[in-house]
Amino acid sequence: MILRRALVARNGLERGCEAAAEAIAWAWEHRDELADMENPLGYLYRVGQSSLRRGYRLDRLRVDLLPDSIVHDGREYGDVDEALFNAIRRLTPDQRVAVVMVHMYGFSYREVAELTEASETAVTNYVHRGMNRLRVLLAAMPTEGSEER
Repeated sequence: MILRRALVARNGLERGCEAAAEAIAWAWEHRDELADMENPLGYLYRVGQSSLRRGYRLDRLRVDLLPDSIVHDGREYGDVDEALFNAIRRLTPDQRVAVVMVHMYGFSYREVAELTEASETAVTNYVHRGMNRLRVLLAAMPTEGSEER
């Protein structure tokens, strides 16, 4: 579950789920190797990332963090702040993973650092810069009831 959440935060819903499936398949085939690893979850995160590079195109795909059913019919899942997800989508991939894992799922900076095999300082920077960027993006978006100029 942690692996899928991180890969979806980085790559979007469809590609993230594909990457998680690839990583889990690899893990099953290589379970003996995985048992001896110091950070198997971090390794599987990299396996998932690598699996996406095989079909990588220069025109980066849009990162969709929500299924279409939520975006097009917010009533199905309650009040979903589409503006927030649109803003999160505009963060860098590293910032998006750090912000989503820390603020949406409640992971510590250290846990995210171990998962992504980044330093805790780097994750701290990603979270702070990502949150600052979100504040700017959300402040620039028109609010409900206000008129766009």
